[in-house]
Amino acid sequence: MEQSSAEESSQLVEGSDDVFGFGDDLELNQFDGLPYSSRYYKLLNERKSLPIWGSRAEFIKALENNQLLILSGTTKTGKSTQAVELYESVAESSPLSDQKVMKGVPQWCAEFCLSEQYQHGVVVCSQIQKQQAVDLALRVADEMDVNIGHEVGYSIPLENCCSNDTVLRFCTDDVLLREMMSDPLLEHYGVVVIDQAHERTVSTDLLLGLLREVLIQRPELRVVVLSVPPASDTLLAHYGGVPHLHVEAPSSPEVVYSSGSRTESFYAALRLVLEVHRAREPGDLAVFLASEQEVGCACSLLAKEAARLSSTHEDLVPVALCPGHAGICPPVTEGQNKSRKVFLSCSQSEDMFWSVDTINFVIDTGVEKRYFCLEPFKKKWFYIKKGFCYFGNVKLVYNPRVRANSEVVRPISRCRAEIRKQLSGSRGKCFCLYPEEAELPAEIPAQILEANITSAVLFLKRMEVAGLGHCDFISRPDPEGLMQALEELDYLAALDDDGNLSEIGIIMSEFPLDPQMAKALLASCEFDCVNELLIIAAMLTAPSCFVEPPLGMETEAMKCHKKLYHPEGDHFTLINIYNGFKCSQREPYFSQEKWCQDYFLCCAALQTADAIRAELTDILKRLELPLSEPAFGTKTNTLNIKRALLAGYFMQIARDVDGAGNYFMLSNKHIAQIHPFSGYGAKAYKLGLPEWVLFHEYTLSDNNCVRTVTQISPEVTP
Repeated sequence: MEQSSAEESSQLVEGSDDVFGFGDDLELNQFDGLPYSSRYYKLLNERKSLPIWGSRAEFIKALENNQLLILSGTTKTGKSTQAVELYESVAESSPLSDQKVMKGVPQWCAEFCLSEQYQHGVVVCSQIQKQQAVDLALRVADEMDVNIGHEVGYSIPLENCCSNDTVLRFCTDDVLLREMMSDPLLEHYGVVVIDQAHERTVSTDLLLGLLREVLIQRPELRVVVLSVPPASDTLLAHYGGVPHLHVEAPSSPEVVYSSGSRTESFYAALRLVLEVHRAREPGDLAVFLASEQEVGCACSLLAKEAARLSSTHEDLVPVALCPGHAGICPPVTEGQNKSRKVFLSCSQSEDMFWSVDTINFVIDTGVEKRYFCLEPFKKKWFYIKKGFCYFGNVKLVYNPRVRANSEVVRPISRCRAEIRKQLSGSRGKCFCLYPEEAELPAEIPAQILEANITSAVLFLKRMEVAGLGHCDFISRPDPEGLMQALEELDYLAALDDDGNLSEIGIIMSEFPLDPQMAKALLASCEFDCVNELLIIAAMLTAPSCFVEPPLGMETEAMKCHKKLYHPEGDHFTLINIYNGFKCSQREPYFSQEKWCQDYFLCCAALQTADAIRAELTDILKRLELPLSEPAFGTKTNTLNIKRALLAGYFMQIARDVDGAGNYFMLSNKHIAQIHPFSGYGAKAYKLGLPEWVLFHEYTLSDNNCVRTVTQISPEVTP
């Protein structure tokens, strides 16, 4: 079949020479039948220079003969952009010639897509961050000389850019995981690529655990795991006896260690940035800080200092490079081409530097800060500065005993430290702001050991219903956390008397929400307040819409926010904000952006909430659940909203025990205060605090606090 199609293509080209005058050396892109562009050949030469290129033949041979393959290499070796392109050639039954492999990956991709011999599906590659999935898809489509959304596409929450012609699909790990609910054996795919496995996200660990059973039921399936050492050693020990290909970076940079205290690492990093800048040594800098809050603060401080130095030195441009940020690198204006850029980042961002080739200096503080819960589909928006909104794939350290999230500052892993050292290249320099003899944990901790796994347990119960009941965990969850998750699902009526998923549990698993919010949304169908709960669910799932006001505008921002406060609580305030945002959309002479600017709100966050609400509405319609007409503001509707919230968050009730704002939480018997950003915090001295509140989130920190609270009373109980 392959030989026949090749002869036909040859005859077609030969027969066209006289008409079109293309010549004998013409190479056609079989995806669209057009000749390859000059850019294709330029990118092909660049790809041949990557370290991964030398392992091409060995990789293809290993993939042909094995179901599971582990490929390890450091950042910028090309494993994410190049390896995924090699998988397509495995579909061909005829031997691969070295010449064909080296000359045209896109040609083998075309034969993979068009060949009738390929009967097992297409290629999917998972990423842990949605922006990286998009950027990698754009890059690979460019290298393959095809259009994005056709032969190469991506699927991320709220956005799908794929077609029936897509043969290589990038997606986030949580999107691929949810796809398994309807296709548990992933029969649409012939090759599954799990990228960034070393980050050990909950979704990636679940995928790796479930795919092992899928491989047993689908012998023709191929799974490729991309990681970095030493995390690849853990994977090898877990899977045992699988092929392992390792790609080394050409050489290592110069590393300089510090003997200073880690408590001062933030300011030490900024001082070092300015020292390098004053020394006028060429090259950009990458600075790794503990958290995205520090990234935002550093941006502001460096921008001020750069303005002061601009008269005597070249421009210094701070650039935030964080997970989920709107673009890997923001556009650089023509006047900034000769400036020095300082890329400020934090954990889980190292793989975002694959497209940055100008870094000569890396500054690593060696610490990371972990915060809140990251449920499937859920993101937090926790720092916004000067109109830039920073998304965060925020991680949590969860304490199942008190059902609370914790703030923890701790050293990074040795795995992450080695990744950062490689970013400056062989001629660069890495400054590690910790002693060389410092004891760092070997690998990045598995998030499944630190997270609230209630959503993960609900998903696994759903997979049991789908016939895929065993998950071979790389790191088995803590028994206490597992029991707490099962207990919570039982309280939410998601399990039946035998511990299996109930009908309500099956419906709850359809929503990309945490189980408590999913149960509250289902309860709203009974209490006839679906419209309002959809808004609350969307607003709490989307990034926070509140923007940090410019310097000197704090009082004005507070006055604007007070106009939107609702006396019943923060959940109702979120509805006020969303409704105001939608009303501004209907104003002919007043844009949504202008309304958000006037009220010190983030338009992008509210647009995300609007998209989430639309998706949740579609799920309700697909499940044939009742919707309700808007009735916000009526007494009955207010009572019903609280009842629906209570159906999901009945374990998150607190009482003011002394009239001074010290709330005793009934579930864990801890004392906390209402967060100062709450609407109650702003009016506490004027109206007093409610005796009983329902809260959305509780965080253990120096000042224990509950966030997003709403007043409740005994009459709320049905």
